[in-house]
Amino acid sequence: MMISDLPMDMVEEVLCKLPMTSLRRARFTCRRWNNTLSKDWSFTRKYNGEAAKRKESQVVMVLEYKVYLMSVNLHNPSPSIEPIGKLDDAGVDIINVFHCQGLFLCVTKDRTRLVVWNPFSGQTRWVQSRDSYDIRDRYALGYEKKNNYSLKVLRFVDDYDRNLKRRGNTYWFAENKVAPGKIGRVFLLCFNFTTESFGPRLRLPFRGHYGDTLTLSSVREEQLAVLFQECAPPYTLKVWISSKVCPNAVSWNKVVLSVDMRPLIGFQFHCFAGSFFVDEKNNAVVVIDKTRGLPFTIRNMAYVLGENGYFKSVDLGDFAPMKCWPLVCSYVPSLVKF
Repeated sequence: MMISDLPMDMVEEVLCKLPMTSLRRARFTCRRWNNTLSKDWSFTRKYNGEAAKRKESQVVMVLEYKVYLMSVNLHNPSPSIEPIGKLDDAGVDIINVFHCQGLFLCVTKDRTRLVVWNPFSGQTRWVQSRDSYDIRDRYALGYEKKNNYSLKVLRFVDDYDRNLKRRGNTYWFAENKVAPGKIGRVFLLCFNFTTESFGPRLRLPFRGHYGDTLTLSSVREEQLAVLFQECAPPYTLKVWISSKVCPNAVSWNKVVLSVDMRPLIGFQFHCFAGSFFVDEKNNAVVVIDKTRGLPFTIRNMAYVLGENGYFKSVDLGDFAPMKCWPLVCSYVPSLVKF
């Protein structure tokens, strides 16, 4: 029997055990294996589950207008976050990214072009718009389940662009429209790429106020995570993870982290920064922001928060341009071509 004749369930079981670097080489073993690795979304989900068990941790970051695939190691006494890959397509600068199932929609700094990037395969594709782009444009990346998981880009005009993708759908913070000078109730909205419609308002586990920091993230692209930080001292930060989430309903577990940030860093994370990811295996939350201080002394920084008062900071390198806020996205490898 040749290796290409093995039953598909056996092949998937073997491939799921390989580390990502070996999986790339395995694609070229035979055409059948390459088809499984590049076209099968169900295998992608299965592989991501096994990778989580092996405690492999990677994220994607925007730093200094560049997009990096980063390796995260929080096991050591001194945590490390190091680049292992980079989007380097025609040397363009990137201002923002939107992710879905391991694929990233990147917006150029001048907001005139879009490129989709797969960090696992290195594949990129430029997105052509039917009309000219606008600086107020906001985007989301998702897929239609009924049509072989075909990718779609949602484009709309809004003042708020912090969103999160889960299983092909996109979730946004939204706010009740109220009279001028008053503050509306914040909630979640889901856009379903299959039906191309918004769902009902979804409740959040807190009630915020104007100026508070609100950020969404994902856990294995299976659950939502939400970070809330009060704008007044002691700048209390709380993180929740959903127990159930779908386009029409969401429920939340108890607070997984609650920390007063004033004695640790002395400031509130910026509402335009403060992006984060959850490291389940280390029971930690990592928030990305800038340090505070005089110009030319400000740096991009990762703040690691954990149980029993655990706190570490990781310097992410270069001086941070005043208009370039760091951004982090949870990442699970995508083996699917687009």
